[in-house]
Amino acid sequence: MTLQLPLERFNHWLDRQPDAIWLRQPVDGVWHDYSWRQVDDQARRLASALLALGCVPGERVALLAKNCAEWFISDLAIQHAGLISVPLYPLQAPEQIAYVLEHAGCKVILLGKLDEPDKLASGIAAHITRIAMPYPTMAAEHQWQTLLAAHEPLLGAHLQRGEDLLSILYTSGTTGQPKGVMLSAHAMAFSAANATAELNMTPQDQFFSYLPLSHAAERFLVEFNSLYCGAPVAFVESLETFASDLRQVRPTVFFSVPRLWTRFQQGVLEKLPAHKLDRLLRIPLLGRLVARKVRAGLGLDRARILVSGAAAISTGLLEWYRRLGMTICEGYGMTEHFAYGCFNRPGQVRFGTVGRPMPHLEVRIDASGEILLRSETLMQGYYREPEKTAETLKDGWLHTGDRGQLDEAGYLRITGRVKDIFKTSKGKYVAPAPIEGEIAKSHWVEQVCLMGSNLDQPLALIELSPAARQQPREMLEQSLSEHLHAVNQRLEAHERVSHFYLVSEAWTVDNGSMTPTMKIRRNVLEIRYAEAIAAMPGDAVIVWER
Repeated sequence: MTLQLPLERFNHWLDRQPDAIWLRQPVDGVWHDYSWRQVDDQARRLASALLALGCVPGERVALLAKNCAEWFISDLAIQHAGLISVPLYPLQAPEQIAYVLEHAGCKVILLGKLDEPDKLASGIAAHITRIAMPYPTMAAEHQWQTLLAAHEPLLGAHLQRGEDLLSILYTSGTTGQPKGVMLSAHAMAFSAANATAELNMTPQDQFFSYLPLSHAAERFLVEFNSLYCGAPVAFVESLETFASDLRQVRPTVFFSVPRLWTRFQQGVLEKLPAHKLDRLLRIPLLGRLVARKVRAGLGLDRARILVSGAAAISTGLLEWYRRLGMTICEGYGMTEHFAYGCFNRPGQVRFGTVGRPMPHLEVRIDASGEILLRSETLMQGYYREPEKTAETLKDGWLHTGDRGQLDEAGYLRITGRVKDIFKTSKGKYVAPAPIEGEIAKSHWVEQVCLMGSNLDQPLALIELSPAARQQPREMLEQSLSEHLHAVNQRLEAHERVSHFYLVSEAWTVDNGSMTPTMKIRRNVLEIRYAEAIAAMPGDAVIVWER
């Protein structure tokens, strides 16, 4: 079958099920439904408006908004007008917003729901035209409803070509300025068409969108997969309504990141302590009833595909969910190939791995241990950065910067970042990721970052979980000391962790410790805690930040 490009695929569903609901948007607790026909009308009106505002096909249009139906509509409108979308992270600092807008040369920005719109407004230059979606946001020259009402739907169909640049996705940048990943219409279509076929997604599935759509994983797994399988998408209204929205939607496909899977677990254990839950799950019939009740309480009782990505998840957490009848499928992908990578398919899961390559994706490990990928989903390059493109794309292979191993069945295991490996003062090299994974198995650990460059032994910076912060300090220290001893028993002598350093301030996007995609900025943490580590007392293995 010929690959349909995104606008062709949208028209496929517009012809086949024009009055079926595609998007569901809650506003003040009331759900508003948009059919494929209604989405088409709004997208074509917005496309007319963008062209009337002076946008010329091939120019870039920015999107700065939390997830909502209008985000999808805007993306379609940008495509109808022959423009290129540039999504921005709602949690990005104003300085980074300013950098991306200038680097991409955006003349128009679409603005939606934001937590602190006035704080972000300083990152948008005065010459950039602002269009406000129908939510409280920053001041704008044009309002969504007024603008759409003033323009007739764009007639005809924009002829997309596979090689056309469809979107520039800026990486969140764990170090340095973000890079603009150029993705073609063919690459994005190929990813979604093959993923939905491989996972048997159909119009009967249900998606739930809440992670940033500026992130390649959410855009691929939710926006494009729903577009290609014809299934509806419901959006979260706010952080406060997240739990109730999820219970009402009851998605069949659900994607989250490790930190949030941990939070869901903590929410369950706050209502049903671990020792009590363990005891109940061991009773055959009662255990099944309890597990079913927990799944329903989370809103995941219908979920047939549960996905974790963006960062490593501990096998201990995966096992905990499996006991509740929820097998989480860990996957691996990058913006540079629109998140179309390796995946543990339902029924074919190996914990500790990120699964096998998706169809038509080649994976190999080079002599240095780096993971290389090749497929039709690869980026065209980094926007305006040919040197960085040449460093990353070589002979048709994407050099990921990640280290890994392939087992006999083709399952990929991530062993760390090439550049994260550090050398201790004893001249021994240590890969932090596997050790961090072992430490994170403790439910007292929210996040962990292993340090050790030029130290005698590695040490672990630990952000405690909310549950841990409610425990008596003496009990917590004993439990963590036992966990540290158990972890060290499984490590080589030069890898053994000398201390757990318990930080007092949570690592967040706002304080620069994490990227907008919830990845730890290792270099930032190393600098921030360098002096405290140097002055750390040597008589205790569990050290509290003062």
